[in-house]
Amino acid sequence: MKIQRALVSVSDKTGVVDFARKLHEAGIGIISTGGTMKAIQDAGIPVTYVSDVTGFPEILNGRVKTLNPYIHGGILAVRDNPEHVREMKEHNIKGIDLVVCNLYPFKETISKPGVTLDEAIENIDIGGPAMTRAAAKNFKYVTIVTNPSRYDAVAEQIAKTGEVDARTRMELAQEAFAHTAAYDTMIQDYLKKQLEK
Repeated sequence: MKIQRALVSVSDKTGVVDFARKLHEAGIGIISTGGTMKAIQDAGIPVTYVSDVTGFPEILNGRVKTLNPYIHGGILAVRDNPEHVREMKEHNIKGIDLVVCNLYPFKETISKPGVTLDEAIENIDIGGPAMTRAAAKNFKYVTIVTNPSRYDAVAEQIAKTGEVDARTRMELAQEAFAHTAAYDTMIQDYLKKQLEK
């Protein structure tokens, strides 16, 4: 379960550059998107743009970036399933062993005075929850980190062993599902209030 490749795409960039530096120092290749990639790049850390992995540009004002088999296949593949291994090889899909993701700032957006429904809708993350849930589902093989407060402990494990232990992976998966569940609850609460106006 050695971590070789990470996908880092976060809205809350707290501590992410330092974490990316530690991943790079551990020999882990980093894939990233938009603003996160720029922050990592500006710090002089090597990073691969997600479009260079997918062969497809970010489109629809950034609504579609990571929704692609080269990303989701890399996250969801069962690493000891011979059929999955064969299909990955056939389609040139490389494994993604670590996903670092937190979601668009929906709560912060709807807290702004005078926010419009259109502004709120644009801050409903789609690709982030999909990646987060995919990585959390496949926690047997993939580490998902949604909370910046976990960066140091995860980096420490990786520095020592090159991997994250099974119990921590499951804890992080549980946190990830709690993160997406709370996010969805917030969105449905907001829409419910709009309908009650």
